[in-house]
This record gives sequence, C-alpha cells and structure tokens, in this order.
Amino acid sequence: KPVGVMKTHLWSPRVLIANSNIVPEWATWENFNELDKQGLMMYGQMTAGSWIYIGTQGILQGTFETFAAAAKQHYNSDLTGKLVVTAGLGGMGGAQPLSVTMNNGVVICIEIDKTRIQRRLETKYLNVATESLEEALRLAKDAQNKKMPLSIGLEGNAADIVPKLAKASIVPDMITDQTSAHDELDGYIPNNMLYEDAIELRKSNPKKYIKESFRSMAEHCQGILDLKAQGAIAFDYGNNLRGQAKKAGIKNAFDFPGFVPAYIRDLFCEGKGPFRWVALSGKKEDIYKTDEKILELFPEDQTLTRWIKMAREQVQFQGLPSRICWLGYNQRAKFGVALNQMVSSGELSAPIVIGRDHLDCGSVASPYRETEAMKDGSDAISDWPLLNALASSSSGATWVSIHHGGGVGMGLSVHAGQVICADGTPEMEKRLKAVLTNDPGLGIIRHADAGYDYAIDKANEWGVDIPMLDKQ
Repeated sequence: KPVGVMKTHLWSPRVLIANSNIVPEWATWENFNELDKQGLMMYGQMTAGSWIYIGTQGILQGTFETFAAAAKQHYNSDLTGKLVVTAGLGGMGGAQPLSVTMNNGVVICIEIDKTRIQRRLETKYLNVATESLEEALRLAKDAQNKKMPLSIGLEGNAADIVPKLAKASIVPDMITDQTSAHDELDGYIPNNMLYEDAIELRKSNPKKYIKESFRSMAEHCQGILDLKAQGAIAFDYGNNLRGQAKKAGIKNAFDFPGFVPAYIRDLFCEGKGPFRWVALSGKKEDIYKTDEKILELFPEDQTLTRWIKMAREQVQFQGLPSRICWLGYNQRAKFGVALNQMVSSGELSAPIVIGRDHLDCGSVASPYRETEAMKDGSDAISDWPLLNALASSSSGATWVSIHHGGGVGMGLSVHAGQVICADGTPEMEKRLKAVLTNDPGLGIIRHADAGYDYAIDKANEWGVDIPMLDKQ
C-alpha cells in the first residue's frame, strides 16, 4: 500500500518499495504468515512486488542461459540427445521446458497441477503431456534417438516419480527441480494424496500439511541424490529444496551444488545478468524494433543473438509486450541509451521501462542460491543488496525496491531491484548511463571483494574503481 508522498528532487526515484522485510530474529514463515493474515505484510518475491514482473519470459532467458552454461560445461554446448528431468511448471518452473528445447534437449517436466500443464501447452512452452511415466519415458527415448528437441509434461508428484526413477535405475543425463519448495505451506504439494485433498488439507490443518510437505521434500531430495549417485548431473535450481530436505533429516542434502556456483558465477564476475524492458505503448512492434537494435549493437554475442531470434519466434507476451536477455557491464548502459534515443526520435511510439530480476550479480544475498559458496565465505552478508538499492536511488532510477525472502523463503535472502524509464529526454540519458553502469558495476565490485580473480581482472580492464583492491 502507498504509505506517503514526499517532496524530493528531479533525479529521485518516483517510487520506493519495501516488501517482506522482517527483523532477522522474527524472519520466519510462522511470523510472516501471521503478519500477512493481519494485512500488515505481503510476499513480494522478487520482480512481482517490484512492479516489473513480465510473466514466464522473465525467468525463461535466465533458465535458457543456465542450461546453455550447463551444456557448455558438460556436453560441448549442446543438449542434443540428452534427457533432463525436472519438476514444477508454475510461474518460475514453467520456463524450463522451452529453455531445454531451445538448447536442443529433451525434458520431462513433472507437475501435480494439471491446469499448469494445460497453460504451458497453450502458450507453447510445452510440446506434449501425459499422465503416464512409461509414456513419458517412451516419448523421451524416441526423441533422444531421433536427436530432436522435445518437452513432455508429466502429471504427477515429483516426490513419487523421482525416487521411482532412482529405484528403477532410470538415470537421466541431468536432474533438477523448480517446484515451490521454498514455501512448505502455500507452495509445495505433498505426495501420498490427491492434489485436491492436499489443497483442502492446507486450509483445514496447516500444521499437518507442513509436516507432510517436509516429509515429501525429503523423499524428493533423496531421489535426486540417488540419481546423482547413479551418474546423473544434479543441481539445485534455487528453490531451497536442499535446505528444506535437510530440515527434514536428509543430512547430505547439499551433496549436489546450486546452479549459481555450478554455472553462473563467472557471468556474475563480469557484471552479466538479467536485463528486461517493457513497451509502455502496449505495441509488440515496439519490442520487435528493439530486438533488431540489440542484434545490431552486439553481433559478437552468439548466445544473445541465438536467444533473441528464438524468443521472437517462440515466446508469447504476457501483459505489456516485453523482452529479456542477459547483458554485461558496458552493454547495459549502451543498450539503455540506444532505447532512449529510439524513443526520442519517434522510432518507438512510447517510453520503455528497463528493469531486471533481483537475481543479479550484485543485488542479492542468498546463501542457498545467488551467493552460495562464495570464495571468502561472505554468503550471508546482506550489505551488498542494501548498497545496491542505495546506489540505484542516488544514480537516478525511476523506482527502487528492497525485499526479503524471495526465491528461497523467509530468513534466507535479502535483495534489491531497480527500474528506470527511458522517456527520450536528454536528462534521462544521463540517468540511464549512471544507473545501468553502477548497478552491474557493484556486482563486479562484490565479486572482486570476495577474491574472484576473474572479477578483479574485469574491474581492472574496465576501470571499475575499487579503492581497497590492492590492499586485500
């Protein structure tokens, strides 16, 4: 809710947002749920509470980027003929099937809610669906043999199906998960009961529901561990399944890595991360023009080029037309200024707002996800996202947000977001340069401060000013 209006100055943010921030000792789901019931708090997650949620495309590109990085590391940059098994087709997990097929792979996506499977079929993020594990495996094997990409939605509970695969020694090439495991009450669905019965239990007996969720997550995680032991490449996709399973008694839940240390950290060291923009005109033609501009500006970036071309063909807009890609330091400001000039010249019919996910190189502290296994042990230090929000505010962002608990749950993350509106004015060009340089710049600083040589090299190469760097 809006709590007040204050006079500031021309470069000040027009909106300051805070969501789900609780004093650490009280930062539990139990306390949050009580505050939420009283109407005193809301769960902002990351982009939704920051007014820059763009639907499944918002996570799609990052998921594409993750599977591309995994393919590069394990399979010579190509998932052709490889099988990925995962779960969750909600707002975040729904990006997985298309991300895998965009990397030429085959994927079985387990989902308990049939309406989510249907939604992904309708939006063409998913190719086919079945209620039968045997049928899903047959379809997958056929696609693998033909070396064709295919995504299969499998109706069922991952806590049943993943252990079943392990017991039968049916080992996929890769195994991960994007169910809402971070939220044991309103997210994860326990096994050993019908979906409808689970929803009813959630309302009638929340304590029992939570107990069943933890039991199920333990079984789910153990199944992943067992498949890893049989040769599958396993990684946690940032939903805190490992942390929840450890609470439930799986002592070695963290024997498989998170996706950031496994595949993304080097990108963070060069200030690379999610960059999204939205056409306020509501016209998809404006986004298509920006697609052409970004291809013109960065032709050497093959992953970016591949993504933009495929996204234009395969991604459906939700709400206002938008696009997302991953851009690095220097690239963000360069493209932001170009968008502003397109608005100024009339090439675009209305202003463009530019934002990002909170999952970025310098805007989050999340020991089970973005900052897992930092080189200097600074995983839990949340000064960095707070500095990020302060820097964005002082650099001229249009709105800035600070949230807690996104992605992994209460008590487990602090993160910041910024959005800036390219309105075509000379003043905004200056602000765009500042915001879109300082935002990723802090990510390089954060990783250089943690001792990553690659970040230090990039800071020196690009003139990122780190006064204490030589004294560390």
